[in-house]
Amino acid sequence: MKVILKDTVENIGPRGTIAEVKDGYARNYLIPKGLAMKYTEGAKKVLEQEHKMYETKQLKAKEEALAISEKISAIELSIMKRAGDQDVLYGSVTPTDISDLLEEKGFKVDKRKILITEPIRKLGEFEIKIRLHPEVVPSIKLKVLREE
Repeated sequence: MKVILKDTVENIGPRGTIAEVKDGYARNYLIPKGLAMKYTEGAKKVLEQEHKMYETKQLKAKEEALAISEKISAIELSIMKRAGDQDVLYGSVTPTDISDLLEEKGFKVDKRKILITEPIRKLGEFEIKIRLHPEVVPSIKLKVLREE
């Protein structure tokens, strides 16, 4: 079945793509979830109009993300955690911890947007990336200190 993607779908394509998928996948997953619509000439015209509005929204969101990015990359966070003799933490620093620290500084960032490549389980300084927008990914410094 030919469908027009209303949103980016992994392994199929980006928003606005006309894709050929299996009928069941389209009927049971893509269309009910609002990720795609059945391909027709009318649907294609509607999607083109929506695409113009979407681009305007994305441009505005990117500008906002750039403004926040400048402010957020200037801050330095520090967190106190209990640690053993060899500077190994009892537990780890999670995206939720970082999100809470950012909220204390006045930035509301969803924990799912905080990119940690591997768990932070030692004392020291770390660079954490935050995806504010697909094209705007500032980094902040995080100091993990020993709790006395």
